[in-house]
Amino acid sequence: MIFIYNDYGGTHTTSIAAAYHLKKIPTSRILTKNEILNIDYFNKLTHSDMGKMIFHGVDTEGHSVYTIGRKSSKLVVPALKNLTLLLQDKYQIHEKIVFSNTSPTVPFAMTVGGFLSRGLKIDSIGVPLLIVGAKQCCHNILQLVEHTKHIGNSTNSKVIVLENKCFK
Repeated sequence: MIFIYNDYGGTHTTSIAAAYHLKKIPTSRILTKNEILNIDYFNKLTHSDMGKMIFHGVDTEGHSVYTIGRKSSKLVVPALKNLTLLLQDKYQIHEKIVFSNTSPTVPFAMTVGGFLSRGLKIDSIGVPLLIVGAKQCCHNILQLVEHTKHIGNSTNSKVIVLENKCFK
């Protein structure tokens, strides 16, 4: 199985989700500033990284974990789903793919912090807001990851797209 966490920029909630999925960060408490800043790819991707699949690792069950920033395009995930189905059918690939949208977990502080830090390059204001936002949403992201894994393991579909609107 392949898990692909996606959102607007692919560098904040997706990176946290991948870190939770791969058990790289603690799950029993709110994350510290240093833990957040040390998450792979957290606040490190640029505009040129949009649309690229970023590999984060292999989980304890042998499943690959990726993230992707899709910007505001509503077409990226459906296009990837259709491409995946085409390749699965043509080449008899039996690997299940789960796309999980982390956007519903993004709090206002993270939206503003991401815009200031990644968009305007004002890290002095943006990064502290990102830390506040990450602390606000880390529990919701953890729940989203657990939900994503559960659906992936309990559904027989070849390609699963989770919008995760229940995590707002």
